[in-house]
Amino acid sequence: MTSMPQTDSATSAKGASRTSRTASLRSPRPWLVVLTACAGQFLVVLDVSVVNVALPSMRTDLGLSSLGLQWVLNAYSIAFAGFMLLGGRAADLYGRKAMFLLGLGLFTAASVVGGLAPEGQYLIGARAVQGLGAAFLSPATLTLITGAVEAGPARTRAIGTWTAVGAAGGAAGGLVGGLLVDLLSWRWVLLINIPIGILVLAAATLWLSESRTGAGRRLDLPGAVLVTGGLATLAYGIVQTEEAGWTDPATLLTLLGGLALLGVFVAVEARTAAPLMPLKIFRNRAVSAANAAILLCGSSSFGMWFFMTVYAQNVLGYTPLQAGLALVPSSLSVVLGSKLAPRLMPVVGARNLAVIGALIGAAGFAWQSTLTADGTFLGTILGPGVLMMAGLGLATTPLATLATSSAAPGDAGLVSGLVNTSRTMGGALGLAVLSTVAAAATPAIVTFGAPDPAHLVPGYAMAFRVSAGVLVVSSALMLLWLPKPTERGARRT
Repeated sequence: MTSMPQTDSATSAKGASRTSRTASLRSPRPWLVVLTACAGQFLVVLDVSVVNVALPSMRTDLGLSSLGLQWVLNAYSIAFAGFMLLGGRAADLYGRKAMFLLGLGLFTAASVVGGLAPEGQYLIGARAVQGLGAAFLSPATLTLITGAVEAGPARTRAIGTWTAVGAAGGAAGGLVGGLLVDLLSWRWVLLINIPIGILVLAAATLWLSESRTGAGRRLDLPGAVLVTGGLATLAYGIVQTEEAGWTDPATLLTLLGGLALLGVFVAVEARTAAPLMPLKIFRNRAVSAANAAILLCGSSSFGMWFFMTVYAQNVLGYTPLQAGLALVPSSLSVVLGSKLAPRLMPVVGARNLAVIGALIGAAGFAWQSTLTADGTFLGTILGPGVLMMAGLGLATTPLATLATSSAAPGDAGLVSGLVNTSRTMGGALGLAVLSTVAAAATPAIVTFGAPDPAHLVPGYAMAFRVSAGVLVVSSALMLLWLPKPTERGARRT
């Protein structure tokens, strides 16, 4: 009669001791996961912009046409945007670590082919496979982080780090590309991914543990085909507007075709027992509103890097490397804003901080819209650039936190893919719209010599002015749509 309690006590003590030892052994693991996931995210975002500086060298070396050069960029962005929701759901069903390794493996292998490409077709194909790998890798990075770090301040800091690294990757593209092209060759813009990719693959194999939430569920194949085809077609139509314009019949047909496929996808998902994207997820105000705001913020930030770079080079006469160096302070400010956000969120609240960040960014864009043909580094690049990107850094971290923390565990990968899709599609749509706005506001000139760069200034100014307005609209949307903290707390209870 006395032996049973002793046995239970001993077993309990052993279990507690084992749990304690396991916890102590795993205590550093969450930050190793964060480090590994952020390294993968940095590679993905860097390759969206790093190729821009290398395009002239690619054209000379491979004999690419203007259309071919455009497809070096578009092949990546279309595959990336088109397959990202599928990548997010695949992470839920088949494992976050598995999809991280698969995506990074595809990305690294494609970098080998692209870096050694003997002809333009090989390079374009490699960029498409890079985008496919990125679409499986990127959603897994955020899901791995939210799964490894407990909810609360620590997770918010981890998401802030992920946001900062992603923003820094996009910002560093011009500088990294300029250095590699100037010191080595355009091929190293892609080949540099190989040693980094191998290191991150090794770290992921050692440090990441597998997790999945959809055991026993099948992939919704009709939904996967429809949403991938719809997003890819829509992305293709958006990037075509830069060359053909919005009113071109082929462009309109492509855009309408993409929207039609997405409409059919919604109809199919409403009737499927195990949908790729449960439509009920959009009934969650935090998920819906945060993704809408991320799309709007992404449309401004992607356009900012493009127009700041072309303004510095086309109007102020900077070299590509000088332009990249000039934007380093802006890159650091977005990192600073993203890292400050977790400290400020408990003080002012996630919703309020996102609104404040968007308004600070809007003030920076409004300042940038006063640029002139003889602008100075301090007044037309440094000051407004720091304000713009610090504000967007402050806004994005709480938005990503609100979206991911409101998702059910079984939908974590899907919501992560949705966050990345919103940012990527917002960036593509924003850049296309702002390019059209800039072109419409640029006065036509007749000249017998080289055109005066000053004629480009009104178009660039209008693009920044519209971006400021977009961020003001985004802040109003967040105030009206994002739930208040008391509402979120009541909903969880």
